[in-house]
Amino acid sequence: MKLAPLYPILDVEMATRHGHDLVACARAFAALGLETQQVRAKTLSGREFLAWAERLAGVVPQLIINDRADIARLVHAAGVHVGQFDLPVAEVRHLAPAAIPDRSWIVGVSTHNPAQITAAAATRPNYLAIGPIFPTASKTNPDPVVGLEAIVAARQAFDGPVVAIGGITAANCAAVWQAGADAIAVMAALWREPDPVSAARRLLASAHNS
Repeated sequence: MKLAPLYPILDVEMATRHGHDLVACARAFAALGLETQQVRAKTLSGREFLAWAERLAGVVPQLIINDRADIARLVHAAGVHVGQFDLPVAEVRHLAPAAIPDRSWIVGVSTHNPAQITAAAATRPNYLAIGPIFPTASKTNPDPVVGLEAIVAARQAFDGPVVAIGGITAANCAAVWQAGADAIAVMAALWREPDPVSAARRLLASAHNS
């Protein structure tokens, strides 16, 4: 698959906490060419998460659901993003909606160290995420910082798209792309800004200049 250089994480709790209209922002991101976006809701009930996923599926061309393969199936999302403690990639593929062939359902996986990179690459996900690249406050108990060198390791182990995540901002994003990342996944760099859409435009401008 091909990813745009910016992969927005539609963090429901963070966006609403800062007073942003998540659906309107997702629609605007898509208009910028960011067709692949991931919705994340770590503290919501399954019913609440489903309601948000249904709304976002109507405006995001290629919606990825964080963790919840069941919700992704219900809303006919483009795919699922799984972590180290979620269902394995191979098992997630079996849950693809009947209208979507298994290999067409996008499955991304998070990794946080060389061993996880190697193991994840062997499962042939559609993309591999590595992080946190820099210190991050977006997670309560983040994994240890892996640095830019982890992007190089992921590039060597995996021949598909590599997504870098964790502490990435307008000030440091250029170095992330230069290290070999195909895309950066960002939350705080969007939702803690007064205007998330303008923030996305600035990040994209950095990508084009990198």
